[in-house]
This record gives sequence, structure tokens and C-alpha cells, in this order.
Amino acid sequence: MTPGYKLTEAGIIPENWDVRLLEDLGRVVRGGSPRPAGDSRYFGGSFIRWLTVAALTNIEDHQIYVTETAGFLTEEGSKHSRTLTKGTMIIANSGATLGVAKILGTTCCANDGIAAITGQRIGDKEFVCQYFNTKTKYLREVVATGNGQPNLNTELIRKIAIPFPPIYEQRAIAAALSDVDVLLDSLDRLIAKKRNIKQAAMQQLLTGQTRLPGFSGEWEVVNMAKHASLKARIGWQALTTAEYLTSGAYYLVTGTDFLNGQVDWSSCHFVDQWRYSQDRNIQLRNGDVLLTKDGTIGKVGYVKNLNGPATLNSGVYVIRPLNESFSPLFFFYVLTSKIFDDFLSRITAGSTINHLYQKDFVTFEFLAPELIEQTAIATVLSDMDAELAALEQRRDKSYIIKQGMMQELLTGRIRLV
Repeated sequence: MTPGYKLTEAGIIPENWDVRLLEDLGRVVRGGSPRPAGDSRYFGGSFIRWLTVAALTNIEDHQIYVTETAGFLTEEGSKHSRTLTKGTMIIANSGATLGVAKILGTTCCANDGIAAITGQRIGDKEFVCQYFNTKTKYLREVVATGNGQPNLNTELIRKIAIPFPPIYEQRAIAAALSDVDVLLDSLDRLIAKKRNIKQAAMQQLLTGQTRLPGFSGEWEVVNMAKHASLKARIGWQALTTAEYLTSGAYYLVTGTDFLNGQVDWSSCHFVDQWRYSQDRNIQLRNGDVLLTKDGTIGKVGYVKNLNGPATLNSGVYVIRPLNESFSPLFFFYVLTSKIFDDFLSRITAGSTINHLYQKDFVTFEFLAPELIEQTAIATVLSDMDAELAALEQRRDKSYIIKQGMMQELLTGRIRLV
């Protein structure tokens, strides 16, 4: 044992820290759901906010305060639920967010999938909430397991042990973690803003509503049937799952390997050389545009940074321009825009279609300028994507840093005071 530390039911902690059970902090209770669900006597009113466990799934991990809810209850509905005041710590005790703790930023009623600590007498709420969220995986996989639907009942919650430093240290730890949460929130907001700007730019640039400086002239119709080649693995070449290899020299690209519009080579399976060589038409090269045609139709990918020889499974088209009739990257952005979304909506209207045939594309047309302007437009949009990717990478790194801070600070392995 490291000098100055002790072993407790909450793990190894500093000697001057205590251990408290959640029931020591306040009263552990469960929310209440008016029955029957959806009854107009209880739901759809404007008397008090109504928080469901499902609503917690819309809140980012780093946002520990809940300010928005799923709806409202009537005054009568509130009498059949439990009212929780602003500042109460809540815990999802069932469903996809089981084990996630938040703090209410508003007074509301909560359904029975949410537990709460009311009348909290001791402890910094943010510190306790942050610590509780380091135990989510353990709570889901160990504590809440059993027959049927995993569930954290109030008795299990009451007995959860919390390392308990002096209050001034709790507050210092909570403040440090809160600073990272603020950074994560600001990055999320900036990413959302940049995405909106990119969507607006796509709408303007891909339709000619806005022209880049130095360009003029008429745009012309590009027709998929006339100006593009669509190829896919033909039926008799279909692969069996046994042919999906975990290693090899020849990549197999499927629709599940698209990540943010590109092929995620790290997720790909492999095939033998003879399967790769079987069809030259679907041997991939940089600049290919890929489109899923089975299952989840209409997912788009662009091939760049090709890691080695690669081919397709039967669920993906590779699309290439004929006679340099369009820029592949420009075309990729067309397929990720409202232009193609509207086309898919038209051909799938009123049906449960889960397959795209080559004949479906005979009527797909879009306007395009000369190649030099297509390239310029694609470059502008690609630069926006690169900026977004850099911001997302920064956010992901910040999230990882916060996870490390939580493990170190909330257990006393690193001390702030």
C-alpha cells in the first residue's frame, strides 16, 4: 500500500478521506409515473416540467445539468408523480442511460425510471455526481444485472460507496472537472455551428445560388445514366461470411465501413487474392465514390488514402465519371446534399424499399458547372470538412483527458490541495 493511502470499500483513497454511502448524503427516492401513460388528465399540460429517463439520452456525458425535459404534466398529473427541486442529483435506474447521474437545473416531475437524492445534507453535489459517473460501467455490468431488465432499485443505490474528501477538496475537484466540461460544451457548440455553416454552403454552392469569385457561365445537366459508370459485385460473385477475413492484403469494403463520408480502413475485413482479382470493375482507386444499395440505402463514401488493394462486397456501388464528365469529389458532395436526399425521397415514397437498382438512377440528374469550378467548390467544402474533423479530434482528445482526470482526481491519486 502506498504510504498515506488506505484500502476501503470505495477503493484505495487518501488517509484523510472518508467513505460515505449515498444514503448518508440524503434520502434516496424514486420518481413516479402517472398511469395510464399518455392520459390527457395527466400529460400534455403546462403545469410542471416532466422528465423521463429516455430524455437523458439526449444529454451529452459532459453536461451534468439537466435544463430541458420531454414535456409537461397537468396539475393533476403532478399529484401522481414526484416533484424534484432544482439542484437535486438524479440517477437513471433503468434503460439505455442506466447508472448515469445528472443534476437538475430546473424543478420538474420525474418518471419512475429516475432515482434522486432529496434533501442532500452533506457533500458537494457536482463532486458526487462526477464520481457516480465513473461507476456507470460497473453499475450496468455488475450491480444491476439479474433476471429480466437490468435495474438499479433504490436499495442498491443507497448502498453505493463514495470516497469522501474534505469539502474544500471536493469543491476543488469539481471545479477542475467543470472547467473541462465547459471546454467540451464550447467545442460541441462550435462544431454544431460549423456544421450548419457547411450545410448552408452546400445548398448555395452546389445549386449555383452562390458562385465563387471569378466564375461565371451556365451550368449543365449531368445525368447518371449518360455520364457515370455504376458497378457492383454481381450476384454470382457473392461472398459468404466465411470469406470475410480478419487479416490479409486485400481489403473488403462494406457499407458499415463508412465513417464521416470516408472509408475507415481500420474497420474493414479482407478477402483472398482471387476474390479481389475476380472483377476489375470493383477494384477501388482513390477518387472513387461509393454508395450503399442494400439495407441502409444511400450512405455515401469517398475513397482517399487507399491503404492497399481493395474491393467491394455486394451491397455497395462504385461510381465513376465517364469521359471526365464531372469531378468525383464534387459529385460526392452532391450525393451528401439535399439534392440527392430529395431524389431518394421521390423513389422510395410510400414504399419499404431497401435496395437501389441501377435503373433507379436513370432519372437522377443534377446541374454542374465546368470541371474547374466543380473542383473549386469541392475544395471549399473539403476544407470545411477538414476544419470540422480537427475540431472533433480536439473534442475527442479533451473528453479522453477528462476521463483520465476523473480516475485520478476522484480517487485521490492526484491531489489538488
